[in-house]
Amino acid sequence: MFRRKLTALDYHNPTGFNYKDETEFRNFIVWLEDQKIRHYKIEDRGNLRNIHSTDWPKFFEKYLKDVSCPFKIQDRQEAIDWLLGLAVRLEYGDNAEKYKDLVPDNTKNADNAAKNAEPLINLDVNNPDFKAGVMALANLLQIQRHDDYLIMLKAIRILVQERLTQDAVAKANQAKEGLPVALDKHILGFDTGVFFIKQMQFLMKLLKFYDCCI
Repeated sequence: MFRRKLTALDYHNPTGFNYKDETEFRNFIVWLEDQKIRHYKIEDRGNLRNIHSTDWPKFFEKYLKDVSCPFKIQDRQEAIDWLLGLAVRLEYGDNAEKYKDLVPDNTKNADNAAKNAEPLINLDVNNPDFKAGVMALANLLQIQRHDDYLIMLKAIRILVQERLTQDAVAKANQAKEGLPVALDKHILGFDTGVFFIKQMQFLMKLLKFYDCCI
């Protein structure tokens, strides 16, 4: 489930990682923070490292909030996947020169390259990555959670069509007058940089995928 990301991060047991085992899970979170994410200063990691404490779930819940994870402690699978994604991005940022010239194996084969040109063609709606992506966008757009991820995707689609299309934005701009605001000088509750743009790109791909499902 997490094998590819764990392998990319040089985790010692990428194929045998059992996130349902409480001790293994807690040790994994400590490893991820100590070795890859490093959000806290070393002296501030004591609570997270105290994996035998009965208060550890509270410490982990605080950690998720501190790194701006959109998932809650009860969403363990989704939270792990999100944290792994964060760790991979940070790892790449730290080692950009190391990875910039690497070519994925599948791009060496023309047939594989063609098959992989559009990743949503073979997307499994039960895939944890798909669910995590929909959940992250739902949280970002403040859409109520639902057990059916396609229904959540439909809600995202409706909201985007009503609020975030070029026509909707143009109408909103015409309807409201005021002073210009420098977004980079205000805390908006979400990222307006590269990562936010990537989320929006992913959203548009999901919407195309949804159109194919209905």
